[in-house]
Amino acid sequence: MAEEFVLDKSTILRRLGGDEELFATMADMYLQDWSHYGTQIAVALAAADAALLRRHAHTIKSLLATFVDDHGAALASVAEQQARDGNLSALPDLVPKVQERLRLVAAALGPGKG
Repeated sequence: MAEEFVLDKSTILRRLGGDEELFATMADMYLQDWSHYGTQIAVALAAADAALLRRHAHTIKSLLATFVDDHGAALASVAEQQARDGNLSALPDLVPKVQERLRLVAAALGPGKG
């Protein structure tokens, strides 16, 4: 079972200097792109492209950290490190967990949220 994600908007806003407009813009961008990132990391894994997988995991790590998903960012960080080390054998179990974190953050940011 996936660890629950609760959007911590106050922390995000504090990091953004209280800029609600910037938060809204970032949330909109995330909602437009999150599924693309989830697909791309899976495609990189299927192609056994460690360099591409590392880049996508790094991007996802940053995205999840932006929205204070420490658990998701940690998962993406492990995926990034495994890809950097060329250890793709651990990733078939990890990539779906990273994709689920992307989905959970999107659900929290979705219409009427935050």
